[in-house]
Amino acid sequence: MKKLLDEFKEFINRGNVMDLAVGVIIGGAFTAIVTSLTTDIINPLITVIAGGGADSISGLVVPGTDIDFGKFLSAVINFLIVALVVFFLVKGLNKLQNAGTKVLHHGKDGEAEVEMLPPTCPFCLEEVKEGATRCPHCAGELPKPAAPTPKE
Repeated sequence: MKKLLDEFKEFINRGNVMDLAVGVIIGGAFTAIVTSLTTDIINPLITVIAGGGADSISGLVVPGTDIDFGKFLSAVINFLIVALVVFFLVKGLNKLQNAGTKVLHHGKDGEAEVEMLPPTCPFCLEEVKEGATRCPHCAGELPKPAAPTPKE
């Protein structure tokens, strides 16, 4: 049972759950747009072309039809608002994860560890193994044994 709980915690921490939640929320909002497009614009056009009639005019409704741009725009605005809220939610969670990662990368004294870049040949700029005195790519003799350099 403990192993199952550990796997579940790992699954949640990987971000798959958040990706799934974003997909479901955006999918639901997009479904409202598509439903509004078909119900309020496409279906009434088909009715008008087929000879049917409509007798209500309100808001952004095209006179003589059931085309209701007001409902459609409302659905689009609803989608954009939901997408914006989800965007800020994901952005905030990513910032929290980055802050957690920075905390984990601090040294024993509380100072940040310096990230090191692999050693490179000064002549051909190819990566060489640490401690090498000659470049395996250009055969250039290195002035001193190759050592990693701090990332700027």
